Amino acid sequence: MLENILLVVSILLIAIVLLQSNRASDSGQIITGGNESLFQNTKERGLELLVSRITLVLGIVFFVVSFILFVK
Repeated sequence: MLENILLVVSILLIAIVLLQSNRASDSGQIITGGNESLFQNTKERGLELLVSRITLVLGIVFFVVSFILFVK
């Protein structure tokens, strides 16, 4: 039962991470100094905020279920 939940959460977590905006693609410009806005504190709004919160919740659920399976 818990293994099935872990499988579903894992697939959902992978899918939602792939949907997130790709801020890491500009990380190559850190060396050259081309992207000043990379580490600025910008507010997430709308769909980006929702995706970020879903990722957080799925990550916590993944950790908790994995820990329960490990202890069991």
